[in-house]
Amino acid sequence: MSAQLPKVCPAAELQAEEKTQVVIVGAGACGLTAALALYRQGVDCVVLERDAFAAGSTALSSGFVPAPCTQAQKNQGITDSVETFAADIQAKAHGQAAPHLVQAYAQQIGPALDALEQHHGLPWQVLDNFMYPGHSVHRMHTVPEKTGAGLMSRLQAAADVAGVVVLTQSQVTELWADGQQRIHGVGFVRPDGQVERLRCDAVMLACNGFGGAKAMVNELLPEMAQATYAGHVGNDGSAIAWGRQLGARLADLGAYQGHGSWALPQGALISWALMMEGGVQINAHGERFHDETQGYSEAAVQVLGQPGGVAWNVFDDTLLAFAQDFPDFVSAQNAGAVQHAADAAALAQLIGCSLDSLQATMNAIQPATDTATGRHFKRELQAPFHAIKVTGALFHTQGGLDIDAQARVLRSDGTPLPNLLAAGGAARGVSGQAVWGYLSGNGLLSAIAGGHIAAQTAQQLLKDAAL
Repeated sequence: MSAQLPKVCPAAELQAEEKTQVVIVGAGACGLTAALALYRQGVDCVVLERDAFAAGSTALSSGFVPAPCTQAQKNQGITDSVETFAADIQAKAHGQAAPHLVQAYAQQIGPALDALEQHHGLPWQVLDNFMYPGHSVHRMHTVPEKTGAGLMSRLQAAADVAGVVVLTQSQVTELWADGQQRIHGVGFVRPDGQVERLRCDAVMLACNGFGGAKAMVNELLPEMAQATYAGHVGNDGSAIAWGRQLGARLADLGAYQGHGSWALPQGALISWALMMEGGVQINAHGERFHDETQGYSEAAVQVLGQPGGVAWNVFDDTLLAFAQDFPDFVSAQNAGAVQHAADAAALAQLIGCSLDSLQATMNAIQPATDTATGRHFKRELQAPFHAIKVTGALFHTQGGLDIDAQARVLRSDGTPLPNLLAAGGAARGVSGQAVWGYLSGNGLLSAIAGGHIAAQTAQQLLKDAAL
């Protein structure tokens, strides 16, 4: 497929015979959630996906979605509230997350998950055997596969059953707008290099962020310029490029999801649940260097700051058995990511550090609060030990087009563009303005809640236009 820069073209010159009510750009969790909601409302839509099959950033994620007050929580006897969830989001972001989006997403994510279960058969279950950093209640939802790929497979199957039109290998490169920035159609490149065009009444951008656009990362996230990018290559910043041409406002561009546990050389994500349940990260000097329970996103920066930009996840048999409940971990283990050490001496040799330094580090892991990092340990680690070599990675960005609580893209003066919507990684998220603001699951929260909200707004735009 030929590479073309995203551009905005004059609507008066648009030539296209085919038309749909809503065009959705991107068939990840955000786009498919919106398409399914539009289907339930009787609204015609076409989803345009650049890849050969729907996957996107969702398929690369753990697939865990935080939500309060769901049927799944109630079934498992878990008490939660929108207010508690919103407070957790804002606390992690140090009060810097956009209040209108925090409230909107906290309110709508539960109904969005319940609708996917009730109408499309997605069987949610809540992970209740550990707590991700920043969450005060068990609210992380997953499908039975416990993977992002499993979640995408189920969303795609639901879209197929509903008859949602998803055109793959269709990379959107054009938005056709008039003088009031109303979008009248889109253009997309097909595998043979030909550009096809489609008229529409509204457009929703669900094409994620700019993590795969090296120049934008260098410009907007210089601290991650040299980091491994573990996200989807299709996150090319198209939404921002279109937004800049349309005079849209951008927000929270310094926010992103990093991860401090990207296995080397396997290139696999290692669940942070290991750290939350007692695992530690040790550098080439045999020392711990941060409180691992603060969050995996900011851990990316911590790990990259160590010698060689690497660290070792260290854990014991109890934690190994716990981690093997996660399919992604089992895959990484089968790929050779997990190495073993009978005792501290063998572990020191594996890491390449002095035994004295490592032994002092291991001795300090006791049921108490570590004075150096402030981490509280529930128990010590017992030999034999297991270790995974990791680095810090950039997963996806959390800043983008500024939107209101209805997912409408805003101009620089704060007024909404007539019929352009954005959600998920294409828009600003609820992670504040820096890496430490990312609460576990914020990416899929904004994708699914945002897609759900955008569909409601699109339907209202169509009703208003018909009056």
